[in-house]
Amino acid sequence: MRINIQYKITIVFAAISAFILLGVYIYLQNHLTDQIFKQLQANLHGKINLAARYLQQQYSPRLSLPQIDQIADAIGEDLDLRVTVIGLDGRVLGDSNLSPEMVEQVENHLYRPEVQDAIKSGLGMSRRFSQTVKRELLYMAIPFTLPRNQDSVGIIRLAVPLSEINKVTGGLTNFLLVALGIAFIVSLTLGFVGSHIISKPISEVSSISKSIAAGDFSKVVTIHSKDEFGDLSTSINYMSKQIKERIEEVVASRLRLEAVLLSMFDGVLVMNADGKILLMNKALRELLQVTEEVVGKKPIEVIRNVEIQEIATEVLESKTGAISREISALFPREKHLIIHATPVTLHGVVDGAVMVFHNITELRRLEMVRKDFVANVSHELRTPITNIKGYAETLLEGALDDKGNAEDFTNIIHSEAERLAKLVEDVLDLSRIESGKMQFHFKPHDIGDLVKRVETGLSKQFAKSGITFRTEIPDDIGKVRCDGPSIAQVLLNLIENAVKYNKDNGLVTVSAQHKGRYVELSIADTGIGIPENDLPRIFERFYRVDKAHSREIGGTGLGLSIVKHIVQAHQGEVRVTSQMGVGSCFRFTLPLA
Repeated sequence: MRINIQYKITIVFAAISAFILLGVYIYLQNHLTDQIFKQLQANLHGKINLAARYLQQQYSPRLSLPQIDQIADAIGEDLDLRVTVIGLDGRVLGDSNLSPEMVEQVENHLYRPEVQDAIKSGLGMSRRFSQTVKRELLYMAIPFTLPRNQDSVGIIRLAVPLSEINKVTGGLTNFLLVALGIAFIVSLTLGFVGSHIISKPISEVSSISKSIAAGDFSKVVTIHSKDEFGDLSTSINYMSKQIKERIEEVVASRLRLEAVLLSMFDGVLVMNADGKILLMNKALRELLQVTEEVVGKKPIEVIRNVEIQEIATEVLESKTGAISREISALFPREKHLIIHATPVTLHGVVDGAVMVFHNITELRRLEMVRKDFVANVSHELRTPITNIKGYAETLLEGALDDKGNAEDFTNIIHSEAERLAKLVEDVLDLSRIESGKMQFHFKPHDIGDLVKRVETGLSKQFAKSGITFRTEIPDDIGKVRCDGPSIAQVLLNLIENAVKYNKDNGLVTVSAQHKGRYVELSIADTGIGIPENDLPRIFERFYRVDKAHSREIGGTGLGLSIVKHIVQAHQGEVRVTSQMGVGSCFRFTLPLA
């Protein structure tokens, strides 16, 4: 059970007061009793001297026992005390409390303590229970003499009942108990009030301290006394201010750190010394597709990748410092990651670790694309160059004299040179678009006019292939914001492909419709179609569904890649749907002007 400090102080004060008052009581009781007893002795001593002088005047050796007893009775009645006259031989000669007959039967008193002391020193006194009168008495005895004889002739003894003393001391005791009881109550009250005065600032300090411990720094101790409590008040208020400032600094630092971690594009994982996760930032959650609660768990429990757990374990046990390692794993698609793991030490002991995850999947993909691009460009260049070189060598070896073959060979060289020039031009265009060096001039254009311009340029191809070209563009479609020549190139590439990969006497349809703040253009054909597994890669550079057929009809393999990059530069999207033997439909969006 919790006891308030006020009551503790009161209890201690009460105990001390009780102890002091008990000491005072014992001292006063003993001292006053002793004083009363001494006063009684002094009174008794005066009375016994008076009685001795009286007896000295009345006593004679010739007196009979009844006569001596009468003298004792007279003295006892006058002094209101028991008076006993004793001979030097110890025989009782008279007693004011006994009849003459009983006096004769009283045993010898020679060896009573007070009688012995009186004989030896002239004054005897004792306190004891009297077997004669059956009471506790205080005895005092002195020798008495005859008037003209200094030799003692007997002993006179006075006795006073101690019950009288007990009455006085009992009354005194009661008075002391009442007085000390009142004093105790007063001291207890004063102690309670004093303890309240003392405990009030302590309670205030305790309350404020609890508030500070709970994080409430708005309260201050309002004790302004010029003592230790005032000093304590000042110290606590200063401490509260300092703690508040330190906590605000820590919170600000933590918020800054969290803001940095949350805004980082790289994933960050922080662990404690036991290898359990303390923090995983948003970037890492998205990168590894972690949705569950991670704090307090080990990496293997939430990431479920053995290599990452091995790196975490290794860095926590490492004596050499940071670790860098590249891994590839499925999350759920394959990702390439570089992990930098660094131990966090405190006083020379590893207290945790920080792991930073760099997603290099796109970098590795671009490296692969670059390699493929170089290989594809080399391959695409090799064919026309080889053909040009071969036919040129043939002409140089004498075919120039054969006008029929010379003309055919010259046409082939010209065709291959045009193909080579087209390839180089497409590569340069794609490079300029990807590097951001191509300048786009955005302004409102009528999409119908752009389509009409492309249709006019391809009219001979339509006629040669027997292709029917149809447009379904509403008059109120509105204008789009675009770079006219670039979008014309997009339309040219898509419509030209629709003609090249169409069936004989097929149909090419260009349509447009609103899609929110965009216009969606569709180029549909009735051609051979594209296999479903080739659709995701159709916009890659140099990717061909049917490589032999593509080269046969003169494609470079870069047209759709150029289309994709131009549309994306216009903040649009491009997609394709296709069905084998039915045809394909390419759709792209442009923002309304």
